Amino acid sequence: MNFTKSLVTLGIVSSLCFSCKDTASKPVTENETEVTATNEKTKAVAAKPETASFKIEGMTCAMGCAKTIEKKLADMDGVQKATVNFDKKEATVEFDAAVLTPEKLYATVEGAADGNTYKVVKK
Repeated sequence: MNFTKSLVTLGIVSSLCFSCKDTASKPVTENETEVTATNEKTKAVAAKPETASFKIEGMTCAMGCAKTIEKKLADMDGVQKATVNFDKKEATVEFDAAVLTPEKLYATVEGAADGNTYKVVKK
């Protein structure tokens, strides 16, 4: 009986030790409300780099609204980096002006949900 318990315990401990991977990165805090997404497809240097910052009305949460908008922006061709700050209700997008216009960014944000939820306020 002792041998069986020892064998089972050894198996459990060894599986825990060898199966866990150290995936620790920056710790996520409860109050973290700014998320950043980068478009992996567009790693080339932008021909005409430009940055657009604008306010977004209608966001109700950081991890749902802000992250959804940020992902939609980051997935656009020509976007280098997209950041949406829920607390400030603001988006900052680095993009290639040869590929995109700020108006296309605004249209993407306003169409992110049902088309009536988010409203862009230009600075």
